[in-house]
Amino acid sequence: MSVKPSQQIKVPATYMRGGTSKGVFFRLQDLPEACQKPGEARDKLLLRVIGSPDPYGKQIDGMGGATSSTSKTVILSKSSKADHDVDYLFGQVSIDKAFVDWSGNCGNLSSAVGSFAVASGLVDPARVPQNGTCVVRIWQANIGKTIIAHVPITDGLVQETGDFELDGVTFPAAEVQLEFLDPADEGEGDGGGSMFPTGNLIDDLEVPGVGTLKATLINAGIPTIFVNADSIGYTGCELQDDINSDPKVLAMFETIRAHGAVKMGLIKHVDEAAKRQHTPKVAFVAPPKTYSSSSGKVVEAAGIDLLVRAMSMGKLHHAMMGTAAVAIGTAAAVPGTLVNLAAGGTEREAVRFGHPSGTLRVGAQAVLENGQWAVKKAIMSRSARVLMEGWVRVPSDTF
Repeated sequence: MSVKPSQQIKVPATYMRGGTSKGVFFRLQDLPEACQKPGEARDKLLLRVIGSPDPYGKQIDGMGGATSSTSKTVILSKSSKADHDVDYLFGQVSIDKAFVDWSGNCGNLSSAVGSFAVASGLVDPARVPQNGTCVVRIWQANIGKTIIAHVPITDGLVQETGDFELDGVTFPAAEVQLEFLDPADEGEGDGGGSMFPTGNLIDDLEVPGVGTLKATLINAGIPTIFVNADSIGYTGCELQDDINSDPKVLAMFETIRAHGAVKMGLIKHVDEAAKRQHTPKVAFVAPPKTYSSSSGKVVEAAGIDLLVRAMSMGKLHHAMMGTAAVAIGTAAAVPGTLVNLAAGGTEREAVRFGHPSGTLRVGAQAVLENGQWAVKKAIMSRSARVLMEGWVRVPSDTF
């Protein structure tokens, strides 16, 4: 007896670029009822939308672009929190495995959240000026933090086009300033809630097969493990192909990440790292040097404070994750961290760092309170744009 094939269903969605990432945005109310709450049904829907798990690693049968920067989903709803406009939930979809990682935020897509919230009616119209800037108060539900997005408005509509250029993004667009308030990640495990979960600005991180590395372990924006580039045989000038083409190098970074996650209290055993690909991040830093970016543009040492390269979902990121940029700015503001030392070791409230696609400036102010370092907010600029809107389609038996 033949089984009647399923039909496809339509789910309202918007495909947006935010910073150097892009992803599929949904309003919670538009999801199928079974997917409006966390769980297996929601994860299965998002996996199918993005095209995962894909053993070919290409996400051909979905909206994903087979990179950590493009295998992303966002769910927004009117905020349940006082003095906030919208609740923002981010899902990092694994490319080749059947899981969605909800353990952290996407800082780049945060720049598109405010724009999407205004355009899709999730912000009170009384808060949207006819011309000027709409201040969108975002509750980042993954990590329990507030993000403020300054969204430009022209004639009552989100202004997306403009002349703000962002290295790693091809075309200019309107600038969106983001404020990440009290960015230390509440997290889970023993290290949750402390900006330096071990209590140290620099730790000795023992990594089998690599050695004992000096490391700054920080919970800010996203849990991040910073090591010195020269301690692992690099200069800090590397581009994607220098790292991503060597499986042994990628395995080394994953080993560093797993042992760092244990030391940060995020997981109990290194084997658990495979189940949380999104966090923590690993980055390596170095003092300024002149190098050629991935576009061929020369980045002069005199124009930057330090070099940073960061790993995302097992590969070197083509530019810089927004959340990692928060971690960089925060760590740079605290005297004595590896990031601060690479930037010259002086007190600072902003830093411009070189990444594979160019440079990025991020500001942060650190204060010492009761013997603990704290950062009240980190600030950076991004841009965002709607690429496509309408519906995504998935087979009706997906979930």
